Amino acid sequence: MGRVFAFELHNRLIGTIRLVPLGHGLTLTEQLLQISHPQALSHWPKAWDAGRLVIAPEYRVGQDVLKRCLHLTLTDLLEHADVENLVGSCTHILSRLYRRFGFNLVARDVLLPGTEKTYCLIHGEVERVRDALAPSAIEA
Repeated sequence: MGRVFAFELHNRLIGTIRLVPLGHGLTLTEQLLQISHPQALSHWPKAWDAGRLVIAPEYRVGQDVLKRCLHLTLTDLLEHADVENLVGSCTHILSRLYRRFGFNLVARDVLLPGTEKTYCLIHGEVERVRDALAPSAIEA
């Protein structure tokens, strides 16, 4: 159903990300969307949750390595799944990073019921995210 990707650099695992199709009630993002934007999924067909991003601390500074990893991840996902929209739940700090990669902020400070944790919800149309992640001529 979903896909988990591992990022490797110089024969060392440096990170992972999980992508899950929405509509099955499996992800935190779906729970939070039901609270903040109950009709969102009807406006975002073929949506997948981009979540559980983990990256080694030494690769959190700068964005080149992460951008390349996410570009390769999205390329593979699009080869194997029908995806039009990506959504996610993250901290405010990570929402700024995702916006650099073509996502928009949909909601801020969405409270997870039963906790004191708040999340931002993000959304990106696949074409826009792919364009934002594409290597530039200078990088290629």
